[in-house]
Amino acid sequence: MTERPDPDRLLARVQEEDAKEARGKLKIFFGACAGVGKTYAMLLAARQQQGLGTDVLVGVVETHGRKETEALLSGLDRLAPAEISHRDKVFREFDLDAALARRPALILMDELAHANVAGSRHPKRWQDVHELLAAGIDVYTTVNVQHLETLNDVVSGIAGIRVWETVPDHVFDEADEVVLVDLPPDELLQRLKEGKVYLPRQAERAIRHFFRKGNLIALRELALRRTADRVDDEMLAYRHETSVSQVWQTRDALLVCLGPGRGGERLVRAGARLAGRLEAPWHAIHVATSGARPEPETQRQRVVQALELAASLGAETATLAAEDAVAAIVDYAREQNLSRVMVGRDHRRPWQPWYRSIADRIGQTAPDLDVVQAARSEAKRSAAPAPAAPPTAGDWPAYLKAAAICAAATALAAPLAGALELTNIAMLFLLAVLIVATRLGRGPAVASAFLVVAAFDFFFVPPRFSFTVNDAQHLVTLAVMLIVALITGQLTARYKQHAEVATQREARARGLYEMARDLSAALLPMQIAEACDRFLSLEFGAQAALLLSDAKDRLQVEVVKAGADGAGTPIIDEGVARWAFDHGEAAGLSTDTLPGSPLLYLPLKTPMRTRGVLAIAPRDPLRVRAPETRRQLEAFASLVAIAVERLHYVEVAQATLLQMESESLRNSLLAAISHDLRTPLSVLVGLAESIRLTQPPPTEAQARIVETLEEEALRMSAKVGKLLDMARLQAGKVELKRQWQPLEEVVGGALAATDLLLAGHAVHTALPDGLPRLEIDAGLIERVLCNLLENAAKHTPAGTRVDVGAALRGSEVDVWVDDNGPGLPRGREESIFQKFERGARARTTPGVGLGLAICRAIVEAHGGRIRAENRPGGGARFIFSLPRGVPPTLPENGGTT
Repeated sequence: MTERPDPDRLLARVQEEDAKEARGKLKIFFGACAGVGKTYAMLLAARQQQGLGTDVLVGVVETHGRKETEALLSGLDRLAPAEISHRDKVFREFDLDAALARRPALILMDELAHANVAGSRHPKRWQDVHELLAAGIDVYTTVNVQHLETLNDVVSGIAGIRVWETVPDHVFDEADEVVLVDLPPDELLQRLKEGKVYLPRQAERAIRHFFRKGNLIALRELALRRTADRVDDEMLAYRHETSVSQVWQTRDALLVCLGPGRGGERLVRAGARLAGRLEAPWHAIHVATSGARPEPETQRQRVVQALELAASLGAETATLAAEDAVAAIVDYAREQNLSRVMVGRDHRRPWQPWYRSIADRIGQTAPDLDVVQAARSEAKRSAAPAPAAPPTAGDWPAYLKAAAICAAATALAAPLAGALELTNIAMLFLLAVLIVATRLGRGPAVASAFLVVAAFDFFFVPPRFSFTVNDAQHLVTLAVMLIVALITGQLTARYKQHAEVATQREARARGLYEMARDLSAALLPMQIAEACDRFLSLEFGAQAALLLSDAKDRLQVEVVKAGADGAGTPIIDEGVARWAFDHGEAAGLSTDTLPGSPLLYLPLKTPMRTRGVLAIAPRDPLRVRAPETRRQLEAFASLVAIAVERLHYVEVAQATLLQMESESLRNSLLAAISHDLRTPLSVLVGLAESIRLTQPPPTEAQARIVETLEEEALRMSAKVGKLLDMARLQAGKVELKRQWQPLEEVVGGALAATDLLLAGHAVHTALPDGLPRLEIDAGLIERVLCNLLENAAKHTPAGTRVDVGAALRGSEVDVWVDDNGPGLPRGREESIFQKFERGARARTTPGVGLGLAICRAIVEAHGGRIRAENRPGGGARFIFSLPRGVPPTLPENGGTT
């Protein structure tokens, strides 16, 4: 059954569709793990679009050496990557500006979770995709289930490997289309063994660790469930857009309805058991009807406890305010597409033959819902009706005021008895009822309705001063007057209550706005603490204490004070605060962990890490026990966490800017000093040469002095040359003169240049036949090999062996230099490539610690990478990898191409 669509929803839908028309479409190829064929499926879909005449551009596609995938790239236009320099390295990243200028109809962006190198416009690739979509460009992309932010910890627990590159779930949920690329675990393992996913050596290691069959089964289930959740969300969105009111039983889902009576916890447990058997999601709600008297404190506590229990058992909880509980339950079930409703069983009431149970009323209102009744309590129910609660002592003044207003209306109307008709006098009494309802509420309004009718009958209806009625028409007048007084009084009281609720909501929204404004403008942790304390004090009647983590992600117990003196700061339990910080879960008051604590400790969690703890000390502990209040406090803690993280990134940006300026100043200083030193060093070398050639020739002692002078000048000139090279590389002033060169000639040139340095070592080369030519700057790569060979000569004793080798590894060529020295210090395999970094043995030999830094800069400028490791048999290995590339083919007739 469908109802007439809501005009406001239709207008919002039209506006949303207009906004979507201007944006590009995002299509995600989703898989359980690497190797299932996401990139292959994306390229197949792209070629189909190309066949239909769509302008397709390859932005980023990682083939990982898979021939089948590389074959699909033929015929597709590729975007050249941008080269970005960072920390003495040159990285190739997606060129966003070039893509926006090229403006294709469809662009392929592999690996959506990729983190861009520092210096890119956006830190994450999904942000690049967002800008492409905003420009109206359609995007095809790929992502694995372990890269979704909310599943990151789950996958880490299953596979034992933490993935640091993640994508926010809203990016996945907002995609226009998601294609699940699925492959059974046995077939994926077979592809691994055949080398279709990784190279053989990498495949063996992957099968032993991440790609175990149990892991693959679990990841596949996660991917299928996440896709099913997305389909379910799409179905709910369609129901809302088309105003479908009937529940579609696409899957089992349960709604547990809690009342203020006893047995709520028993009902929650029954619902949890049923949902567990059905393996279905479930909700638990309580409907507070506005027509009822305010719930006593004991009933409110029972409801809060039942909702807390439901939330701890995995239910989504909510408290609804409505005039009709049945209508609210049915609307909620249909909005959330919950096919089963569980309520407590109502017993028959012989004294109320017209009474219908809530289950019967739900079944009559919504025949499409399955209604389940459960016993609410083991205790026997009384056969007699519960007597209505009399007005409490706090209510009597309101009733007395109502009686006084009725008496005042009677006194005001008495002099007008002869001048006005009875109908006009009745209007004065109705006005009194309206005043009572507006000022004093529902109960006094009902009492005043009976009082004014009685007063009107006694003082004004003939015969006066008697309750006797001679004319039957007056009976009708009195009955209508009573009915009108009751209805108007109730309506006025109801609208007053609605106005009060709206005022409270407006105040809460205004408070949230002011708090968000203050947090966004905060520049110091103290300002954030002030905003927290002010908001919690006004909205929840609570005090706040803010504890932040340090640079090493350790919680600092010292409270960030809100103000100069920090007056009124609650006393913090260090143990509870550390537990909440370490586990990333709420602790303390109204939680399952140390609930006896008078404070509630909420972790300040952000997508990257936990930034601290927010401690809340409420004056009324019952206020924070309600699930809705807890959700509001947790949302507030999330906003505080974002504000704290923003301050952290501001500090990081300032430190990075300072570091960049310092690095630029140092490079300029090095270049200036190097240029100034080169001229006098050249003069010294020339003078030494001139002295050696003078006549008569110098004596033996003079010749030794001249030789030492020349050697030291040449050594210093070499150091200055390295300083200049490093400065040029960092400034990006070195242009690569790439040519297709055989690697054997480059290795031979390096060995010849270091012949004297390696005179005391046995040098062995292992260059297999068939090595491909590489598109390199031969002079710079020879410099890399010279520095590595010089490094081996310095750090190994004379008479030891030095090996130089190369091998083809898929799409790369590896080149290495091995020595038999003491090896590398454990944990410093990466730090030795930093500038001015020297080993323990090198501190006793001349040098400035730039050789390996220059090697890394040159290799990364060629699109390669370099690393160092200790050999199993002793000694160190330095290995760098260069892209193989595809050399141009020469025509058979010897002509040029």
